[in-house]
Amino acid sequence: MSSTQITTLVIILLYMAATVAIGLIASNRQKSKTEKQSNDDFLMASKSLGPIVLAGTLFAANTGGASTTGIATNVYKYGLSASWYVIAAGIGFILVSFIAPYFRKAQASTVPEIISKRYGKSSHIFTAITSITALFMATGAQIIATSSIINSVTGIEFRIAAIITTVVVIVYTMVGGFKSVTAANIMHVLFITIGMTSAMFIIVNNSAIGGFSALFEHARTVSDSSGNSLDLVSMTKVGLPTIIGYIAMYFMTFPTGQEIVQTYCSAKDGKSAKLGSLIAGALSAVYAIVPALIGLVAYAFIDGFAAGGPQKNALAEATITFAPPVVAGIVLAAIVAATMSSASGNMIGTATMFTNDIFRPYINKGVKDDNKEVWISRVTMVVVGGVGLMVALTASNIISVMMGAFALRSAGPFAAFICGIFYKNVTKRAGFISIVTGTIVAAIWIYGLNTPWGLSAMVPGGIIAFAAIFFVSALDRKMGIEPAPEIEFSESV
Repeated sequence: MSSTQITTLVIILLYMAATVAIGLIASNRQKSKTEKQSNDDFLMASKSLGPIVLAGTLFAANTGGASTTGIATNVYKYGLSASWYVIAAGIGFILVSFIAPYFRKAQASTVPEIISKRYGKSSHIFTAITSITALFMATGAQIIATSSIINSVTGIEFRIAAIITTVVVIVYTMVGGFKSVTAANIMHVLFITIGMTSAMFIIVNNSAIGGFSALFEHARTVSDSSGNSLDLVSMTKVGLPTIIGYIAMYFMTFPTGQEIVQTYCSAKDGKSAKLGSLIAGALSAVYAIVPALIGLVAYAFIDGFAAGGPQKNALAEATITFAPPVVAGIVLAAIVAATMSSASGNMIGTATMFTNDIFRPYINKGVKDDNKEVWISRVTMVVVGGVGLMVALTASNIISVMMGAFALRSAGPFAAFICGIFYKNVTKRAGFISIVTGTIVAAIWIYGLNTPWGLSAMVPGGIIAFAAIFFVSALDRKMGIEPAPEIEFSESV
């Protein structure tokens, strides 16, 4: 390895060690405050998050491999418009801020639990299974991103890098629970935003690049192996249907994604949930262009890079090539921060759903046992890491994996969730049919039709789900079937 690679690797390893240390410290502090740690303390941070910590946790949970290495890779195909993937996330957080207080007021811990309050057991089980499956896929996407960085920097085989990444994330998440995740996320956010943005300016102003004007001017001349212009500086190349699909995807997946909902539910009150979501939205929208610009540098200024097609290590190669060793280490540590925080959020979310929605009600016969549930939660995290590792070793396109996960977990439940809160005439049967129908349509759109026009499966799945829930509810009411009992929201939180 070169001196740059060695320096970069050392910084990444130190960062990983610091993350594990934060997990241990947070865990010990939590134990010193209470004699006995409940499962809610372990998985929900005692529902104590203020708006700033909550915003950081939301941003870090959503800013993973797809939002960093994935965007840089997709600059080849979409130019700078690849950044819309994260700009849309910012818009999504802002839109969801208006319903964020309902998560806290529902006094629930999981998406399936909220669904079950209105639609009953069948909807509860189906939503839990699809949500857990989606988080397995999402965890795999984060392992792909982190491992590709380690592989690019050190030459260590991808498989070995994936195993190392998985072990580190499991350890720091399993040791301290959600408290350690939120504590580590403060460090992650600083590295992702300040570190990566600063490095982007250093890279672009490298003498070999010559600043933003020179970057854009040269990028306009880049063509593929056939001589066709790649239009790398375009902010519209991704297409309006895809942009609309991204926004719809985030607006639908945030209220139904466990790693996000769990953060909202961990707010100290409804006001904190709303303000934290607005801050996370603004931060995401501003940050979005950073990884896209670094990817642009790779395709425009590394000889022969664009000729090889989309490169999953575009961000890493640009950083190592055009940034000083220490800066390169900081940038790549920032990516590791992004992917690790998302992976840990996925593990926590899966553990919460399994213990709250499967183990307690159906295996432990409704009996709450904190000691047993904390143990089950930790075992679940190990299983999630193992399955995520298998996904990482069999897939490669991060954004495709993530969009598939988002669609399968949210296309169906979103309509049921919104109607469960705001539509008093919805019936239990309508909710279940809507959830199943929306999920099936999304699966067919992705795996049967190969995502026509680049439109997210969330859009057709969501439209069909809404149509089904209103149609079946109207049909049920004509047959004399009573609406489902409304969710009781607490006004005290």
